[in-house]
Formats: sequence, C-alpha cells, structure tokens
Amino acid sequence: MEEYFKTHSSDLIYGAVIILAVAVLYLLTSLLHKWLLKRRLNKFASLNTTPINLVKRVVNTLWIVLGLIALTFIFVEEEEFAAMNEHFKLVLYLGFVAIITIVAATSSNMWFTRSIRRKTQTGDDPTNFKFLRYVSVYGIYITGALFGLLAIPSLHGVAQTILGGAGVIALIVGVSSQEALSNLVGGLFIISFKPFKVGDVIEISDTMIGTVTDITLRHTVIRNFKNRMIVIPNSIINKEKLVNYDLGEQKCCEYVEMSISYDSNVDLAKTIMQEECEKHPLIYDNRTELEKQDGIPMVKVALVQFDDSSVKLRAWAWAQTFGDSIALKRDVFESIKKRFDTKGIEIPFPYRTIVVKNKEGSK
Repeated sequence: MEEYFKTHSSDLIYGAVIILAVAVLYLLTSLLHKWLLKRRLNKFASLNTTPINLVKRVVNTLWIVLGLIALTFIFVEEEEFAAMNEHFKLVLYLGFVAIITIVAATSSNMWFTRSIRRKTQTGDDPTNFKFLRYVSVYGIYITGALFGLLAIPSLHGVAQTILGGAGVIALIVGVSSQEALSNLVGGLFIISFKPFKVGDVIEISDTMIGTVTDITLRHTVIRNFKNRMIVIPNSIINKEKLVNYDLGEQKCCEYVEMSISYDSNVDLAKTIMQEECEKHPLIYDNRTELEKQDGIPMVKVALVQFDDSSVKLRAWAWAQTFGDSIALKRDVFESIKKRFDTKGIEIPFPYRTIVVKNKEGSK
C-alpha cells in the first residue's frame, strides 16, 4: 500500500485538488446566488427568480462535469489526452454560452419590464415595448443556441451559414409553419398600424369583449369582464372586424330600451326613462351650447318600434367611457322597472288566445 501511494502520489494529489476546487467553486456559486437573489429582490420585489436559479444550476452542473472530465485524465492514456482536452473545452464553451445567453436574456427582459412600468406610470403606450421584449428575449436565446451549434463539428457549417445572415430567412421559412408565420406577421401589423394597443377595450364579437393585456409574437390576450383571459392568434384577430372603444373619443352612447304594452301611457313612460337616465351619476351631457339654449333634453327618448304585443321605447344615454355606459344601463334598467310598477305601466309578456269552435251538429 505504501508503495502504491508513492507510485500514484501525484495522481492522488491531482484528484484531491480537483475535488477541492469543485467543492469550493460549488460553494462560492451558492453564496453568490444567495447574495444576488437578496439584492435583486430588495430592488425588484416582483422579480422572477427563475432565470437566476437556472444560472445557478447551470454553473454548478458545469463545475461538476468539468471536474469529472478533469478526473478522467488520471485514467486515460497519453494518446487520449488530446481528445479529452477537446471534450473539456467543448463542455466549458457550451457552459459559458448557456450562462451568457441566460444572463443577457434576463437583463433584456428586466430592462424592458422597467421601461414598460415607467411608461404605464406616465400614461404612455407600452405596447411597442411589450412586443419588442418578446422579440429581444427570443432573439437572444436563438442566437445563443446557434453559437452553441458552432462548437459541434457536424453542425459547424450549418451554424456558420445561419449566423452569416443568408440562412436566417430560409431557416424560418423551412422550419416554421404557415400559421406561425401568419401570427408573427399579424403581430407586426398590430404594432405598426395600431388598430388597438395594450389597455384598450375592444369587442370582436358578443362573446369576445374586454381589455387588451398583452400582444405577443403569436397571439393577443384579452381580459374580459368576467376576469377570464381570451387568447386569440394574431392571424385571426387581424381578419376580424373589431370595435375599439378607446380609439379616438371615449364617450359612448348607450341604448336603453324598454317595451311597454299598447294600453300603457307612452308619454309617462318616456318621461320616467328620461328622468332615471338624467339623474344617474354616470350620465354625460353631450349637448352643444346651442342645444342647451334651445332646451333640448340631455337624454332623448322616442318610440322606435311596434311589436306584436308591445311598443319599444329607446333612450339615448351618453357616458364618458364604455365601462361607464355598461354600469349606467345596468342601474337604470332596475330603477325604470320600479318606477313603471308604481305608475301602473305594464311591461308585457306574451299573450295567447285560444278559440274553441263546436263542430256542426254537436250537442
């Protein structure tokens, strides 16, 4: 045994140094991770810690793999040193590319997040920054992956061609589906021509109406009034006819329609509808100064339709925003119904008259 230690003393010392170095690097990485995490959380309370944790795992894995490769030098023959050295360099290169890519993508995401927060606080439109954040982060990850391919001999030529620029379009066209490209182009059109932006209330159909919360490379996200997220591919939303309630003037005219029976007092019903709408706190006076001088009422009410068993009355009630108009309509429906009940104005329900005829000669 003593002779064995004398013969392999240099290898044992080398192995001990490698193990000690890996342990120290592993410990330093963990301490640095805790310090960085604490500092970032103090500065950005809502920071997503996933990228920082991912960097820690990648770095610690890198130390372990490099340490194992370094230990294998003890057991290989001299003619295999060159191959092992290449493996060591390859792992080191891929590890640092992964770390740099994650750090760059995280830094870019944080910068765009701060810019979006500042624009939101100042009342500016953050739509462009939200869209460019996705372009930047995905672009960094794709570039990092291509640089990683450079280290693989069999894929070295492909990576050089792609990074050269000529193969980028060919790669996208060849790999991406037509639908994916349509969504990407659709997102670019939305950002460029701005039919809507983040924060706008839009209506695509009776079941798809809400506030735009995000515009990504693939889809647009809408939060409806039930607090449900509606995800619509950009290629689809570009083909639809939509209503943007925040494009241009935000004031909104809401139709408040009630049906009453033919026997009810139409003038009294019109007066009640007008009074209930005008006294609502969300009503907006859309009259011009000349209309005010001429005595035109704030809320116009008219008979607009004759139905089978009722007549339909409509009040044109204005509100400052679309959200206010919905609340106004909801409230006045209830107050009008209560006033109608007290004044004897009937809201009709279907009547059916059945006529029974006796057959000739029956008793």
